[in-house]
Amino acid sequence: MKTWIALFRGINVTGNNMLRMEKLKALMEKNGCREVRTYIQSGNVVFQSPFSDPRSLERRLMKAVERAHGFAPRVLALTRDDLDKAAAGNPFPEARTDHKSVHVFFLEAPPVRPDTDWLERLRAPSERFALKGRFFYLHTPEGFGTSKLAKGAERLLGVSATARNWRTVTTLIDMTTAADGSRRW
Repeated sequence: MKTWIALFRGINVTGNNMLRMEKLKALMEKNGCREVRTYIQSGNVVFQSPFSDPRSLERRLMKAVERAHGFAPRVLALTRDDLDKAAAGNPFPEARTDHKSVHVFFLEAPPVRPDTDWLERLRAPSERFALKGRFFYLHTPEGFGTSKLAKGAERLLGVSATARNWRTVTTLIDMTTAADGSRRW
């Protein structure tokens, strides 16, 4: 069994696509996942699965939610190595003390033609960003929810993405440590 992290996108946001974590956990267990643990209500799950292909796993989980709950959330399946790379590549040390000001956008694939000119234009004077492979880091000291850059990043990067704040990233790393006994980054 391999340890996976599933990031469900767009569930339990502003009253839409409601899915309690207990129901998500039971659904995943019904679909062959073991040692399923969730973190907060926004669809962060650490689990064991015999699947070796992330895309097959993503499709399976998306279809399971759709069959059971009537909506098909995007799912991004990550490995512990993916999380470690995201943590190691974070260019903003502020994340350690102000975890809500730094977000990592986990990208489905590395962007082929990101529109960095428009990313720069949308950036507020206090904001900073960095694109590193499948990770887009965004520092928003004035708030993520009001950031025009945060709202436009996925479209301008040209790939599907889901963002998590730094506390969520480090908590998921800790959860995978407990799940597979590996060391913390």
